[in-house]
Amino acid sequence: MRSFIWLLVLIVLAVAASLLAHNDGIVMMMLPPWRVEISLTFLVILLLFAFALAYGLVRALSFALALPKKARAYQQERERAEGQIALEKAIRFLFAGRYGHALRTAESAWRVGQFAATAALIAARAAQRMRKTEEVALWLERAEVAAAGETAIAAHMIGAEVALEMGDEQAALTHLQEVQRQQGRHIAALRLEMRARQGIGDVQGVLRLLRQLEKRDGMSAGTASEIRRKTHQQALLQRQSNAGELLAYFNALSRSEQTPRLALSAARNLHRAGEDGAAAEILENAIANLGDNDEMFSELAALYGRLTATPGKALTTRIAHAENWLAARPQNARLLLALGRLCIRQQLWGKAKNYLEASLSIAASHEAHFTLACLLDSLEETDAANRHFRLAASAGEDAPS
Repeated sequence: MRSFIWLLVLIVLAVAASLLAHNDGIVMMMLPPWRVEISLTFLVILLLFAFALAYGLVRALSFALALPKKARAYQQERERAEGQIALEKAIRFLFAGRYGHALRTAESAWRVGQFAATAALIAARAAQRMRKTEEVALWLERAEVAAAGETAIAAHMIGAEVALEMGDEQAALTHLQEVQRQQGRHIAALRLEMRARQGIGDVQGVLRLLRQLEKRDGMSAGTASEIRRKTHQQALLQRQSNAGELLAYFNALSRSEQTPRLALSAARNLHRAGEDGAAAEILENAIANLGDNDEMFSELAALYGRLTATPGKALTTRIAHAENWLAARPQNARLLLALGRLCIRQQLWGKAKNYLEASLSIAASHEAHFTLACLLDSLEETDAANRHFRLAASAGEDAPS
């Protein structure tokens, strides 16, 4: 359709030009005492030429006046392209682990104003990886000056990470509070805050953040379980000087949180505090709900055997518990050692000797040799005692059983 219209226009112009070319009209212009006569066709051609010349002069003048502006725009576009290339290189260097190159290239991109904020963040991250604390602070300040909003939040996140690396948990929390004020809490910020609160020993804060991360699927179940256990262990250590508070804290935990490993930690702290009765109760409950974890059972049983008790009914009850466990695990060397120690305290010398010898027949250890040597020495079996003392010395100091 458009081609057809242009064809009609050309036909009309051709007809008009033909009529004008065959026109015999005369145009007379008078300016006394002068008079000029020209044909109508020539006048039209002359006017068209004058219009074209004027139009060309105006366009040339306009182009000349616009040259400085165009030159500046060209220069800015060129700088922008160079800055974008530098920014892309800096990102690639950062991901490739070439932090020195990333820092220098980001600085080049930063000089281009359009990319100053992003380039400053990349430079701060590269400086952080290189542990250049002063440069990190400089680039974070530049990032905050360059832009606000998301850039400022990113600067605070990097600042929190740097503070954590330097061991300044309070400074990290200050950065994260600013992130929360501007944007609210997201998963990455929650993880950093949890690390900070772990550092300052804020047990309740860590557990609260852990629940939030689990609700948002921000952490695997296994990792969350391990962090929860270590946090509870830290809480128990904080209360180890007060056995009552320690026991109350442990008993307040849900059954799922009273894991065997945590029960072992609680019992050890109670044992150090001289509360062996409470420690024994915790170990008995843990073993009753343990299942088939033989390694964990060995650690629990070993500690059980080290707990003291006044000879009598309480100690007899503990020996009965241990013998019940032995029925299910007759080849557990550390349980046999524990039984030997319990029987020594109850002055059951024959049973103690049998249990210790059975333990050594399964797995020889310094502890078992030394305990048996002490028993034999008290029974005045000097030669056998000396032999086990020598075996204990040759076995070396093994882990406490």
